[in-house]
Amino acid sequence: MMKQLLEFEKPIINLKEKIAELKSLTKDSELDLTDEISTLEKRLQLLEDDIYGNLKPWDRVQMARHQERPTTLDYINALFTNFIEMHGDRLFGDDAAIVSGVAYYKDEPVTVIGHQRGKDTKENIRRNFGMPHPEGYRKALRHMKQAEKFNRPIICFIDTKGAYPGKAAEERGQSEAIARNLMEMAGLTVPIICIVIGEGGSGGALGLGVGDQIHMLENSTYSVISPEGAAALLWKDAGLAQRAAETMMITSYDLKKLGIIDEIIPEPRGGAHRDVKLQGENIKKVLDQSLELLRKYSTDELLEKRWEKYKQIGEYSMLEN
Repeated sequence: MMKQLLEFEKPIINLKEKIAELKSLTKDSELDLTDEISTLEKRLQLLEDDIYGNLKPWDRVQMARHQERPTTLDYINALFTNFIEMHGDRLFGDDAAIVSGVAYYKDEPVTVIGHQRGKDTKENIRRNFGMPHPEGYRKALRHMKQAEKFNRPIICFIDTKGAYPGKAAEERGQSEAIARNLMEMAGLTVPIICIVIGEGGSGGALGLGVGDQIHMLENSTYSVISPEGAAALLWKDAGLAQRAAETMMITSYDLKKLGIIDEIIPEPRGGAHRDVKLQGENIKKVLDQSLELLRKYSTDELLEKRWEKYKQIGEYSMLEN
């Protein structure tokens, strides 16, 4: 049984428990309940199709926040070999909310960077709940520049509620660190692939989010602010987060329609936490396609296409002098 049960999944869990009860009864007695079990299993299939096939934005927010949802390190273990994590920004210290290092992806050296949250209270405290300090973004940038020097593709996994908003982080230059990452990533001369694997929140996500290709897991979210934050600003009531999620267009399907992301990476029924191995395979397919495409471009073509990508997002007009 999962540690965390989402509200919209309760009918599924209740039916599964009823099926398990009937199977146990059949095993421990002479009763033949095969037909009843078969009927309930068919009903379960239909129920799962209905619930998981019609998830609302708030349902996907809850899925993206699931405490068992795979993290950056889970995907590093599933997708890469010989990963060597590197630490520190050479200015202040190390930030455990961002992991960064070099690895092999199908015998090709790559640089892998991602937000890292914990799966229990102790690890969440150590990882600062996946909310980086400025030294985390500076560590990431240091390794991006190293990747550029050695001509390695960069793969970023995005999963954060946002950059840490504390006083100490601001004193050490949080805004400047994120802004510098945006500027530097825009001009890096190696392929950059970004994948939102959980929550993509505000500038904290953008600090690792300027890439040639941006993908999202099906049940991830990507937004300028959390639904709770938006509700508090708009209606002075964070309790209206579900209403905010419905209007903010923060799901992978919304962002695909808006042209902000390139591909939606499907998840196993019930979410990525149900089958990490299968989820890794789904990510691998999209990674292969992206790397194959980006390898074809010269440096000038890569930078030009990156510029065109971001120029086409949204609508704007040029003012004449």
